[in-house]
Amino acid sequence: MNPHTGTKTGAKPGDEPPTLDRATFGNRLRTARKRFGWTLAQLAERSGVSITTISRAERGQLALGYENFTALGRALEMDMNAMFAGAGVKPAQLDGPVVTRAGKGVVYKGLSIAYEFLGTTAAGKQMSPIVGTVHARKIHGPEDFVRHGGEEFAYVLSGEIEVHFDNGEVVRMAKGDSLYFDSRLGHAYISVSRQLARIVGMTIGESGHMQSAREAPALKAPRKTGAAKKTAARAKR
Repeated sequence: MNPHTGTKTGAKPGDEPPTLDRATFGNRLRTARKRFGWTLAQLAERSGVSITTISRAERGQLALGYENFTALGRALEMDMNAMFAGAGVKPAQLDGPVVTRAGKGVVYKGLSIAYEFLGTTAAGKQMSPIVGTVHARKIHGPEDFVRHGGEEFAYVLSGEIEVHFDNGEVVRMAKGDSLYFDSRLGHAYISVSRQLARIVGMTIGESGHMQSAREAPALKAPRKTGAAKKTAARAKR
């Protein structure tokens, strides 16, 4: 270990994990927007993300939270793999096992969690697995709550966290605890242990049964047949 730089002696430049910093992401975001020929206002309308947020993100002045990150990706038809391609990771179709070696995931520091995205070389995958370091320490306001379609899973590797939901529920978790929930419910993670907590997280798009339950029309009472009506009338006598 080099005492001055904090790096391992003899470490090669390629040993560091690929990092998607704010400037890199901002450039990719601007390029993608211009590819569609959209103004900031048009992208804001399609994504639901404010013009100010998009503008600051494009200039590398703002780290996006997961909700805005994914909303912009959907609007621009860019999955995580396309966003990370600029960090030296080239996505390929998922036609075999995809291995991410220790410390080689793509790193992006969001508003409350520093993400290490795993399996980024698999194009078209349905899940988004991450190892995250939760650096948020408190909830500042409603803007801290993230919500997105689908389901979410979290497993605590070390430290302790609280997961706050916008319905007022708070779940405290320690090492080895896990949580699974509908991620359309606003949620926010904070570290409550002395050391910043580390988690394994997984998000997945809305499952078939969730979509069916959400879109199913309200059940109507079955229409009574003539015989049933007569029976009901006799019962009232």
